[in-house]
Amino acid sequence: MKPYIVAHMMSSLDGRSLTDGWHLDFATDLYEDTAAKFEANGWVCGRVTMQEISHGDDYPKGLAKGTVPRTNHFVERNAQQYAISIDPQGKVAWKSNTALKSHVIEVLTEQVPDDYLAYLQSIGVSYVFGGASELDLDKVVPTLATELGVKKLIVEGGSHVSGAFVNAGLVDEVSVLILPLVDGRSEHPSSFEVAMDKWHAPAYLKLTSVEKLEHDALWLRYTKAQQVV
Repeated sequence: MKPYIVAHMMSSLDGRSLTDGWHLDFATDLYEDTAAKFEANGWVCGRVTMQEISHGDDYPKGLAKGTVPRTNHFVERNAQQYAISIDPQGKVAWKSNTALKSHVIEVLTEQVPDDYLAYLQSIGVSYVFGGASELDLDKVVPTLATELGVKKLIVEGGSHVSGAFVNAGLVDEVSVLILPLVDGRSEHPSSFEVAMDKWHAPAYLKLTSVEKLEHDALWLRYTKAQQVV
């Protein structure tokens, strides 16, 4: 059992996904408007993005009075929407258990410090474990469905998180909002990034829709295709 998973990304025409220096005031609203059309009850971002959302610099130390069990911890099982933070080492300093009106779920490895778990418990943040030292998304995703009732999940990046979901074969639909510019910076990541030692195979897709939006943007949607032999 798993949710229907959409990887929703925004990029330049040459596939770059970092928006700094683009000077397109409409970009964020256009991205959020298209994302909202999926009506997902869970959204996923990586540590860097979640740190920006949390506005926290660090978390208090010394809260743990001993070893905290490495077992899943659920504070809210009936939220309208969940903000799922891919944070293997436990670094995002949340100020509350809510992000953009969504209940926060931290996805961690067992290497996370005891103090971080005690901190999450103190502010009412839920968390799940995805592995001892590395995250296994195949383990995490079914937990979101069975324990929290997540039926549709939208993966919103960064590029390594989106790449990990695609590489694991968990994505049912790829959605890309292409903006009318060429970035050209060779050091900037593409929409989907997978380390060479983790890469399995291409993700083959079938085009389901092309929509021209305002500001000369294109919205492309794909679903899984039969693997090429």
